[in-house]
Amino acid sequence: MAPAQLKTESSALLARADVTPAPPAPRLIRLPEVMSRVGLKRSAIYQRMSEGRFPKSRSLGGKCTVWVEAEIDDWVNSVAAR
Repeated sequence: MAPAQLKTESSALLARADVTPAPPAPRLIRLPEVMSRVGLKRSAIYQRMSEGRFPKSRSLGGKCTVWVEAEIDDWVNSVAAR
């Protein structure tokens, strides 16, 4: 079967199956991007995290620390709404 024909048949099957695609995986961002988005330095971010006033980071192992992008966006929006 030709690739174009497979693609067409796959699209037709999905349309008939009424399948809802899975939501996209959360995007993870590193500290430099978090600092850029929120306008705070590293120490202020970690201070607010310890006080419960900033989204918690997650460790991916070793020295790799990330934040969920949507949580940072929500925090920025909540600060802007004050």
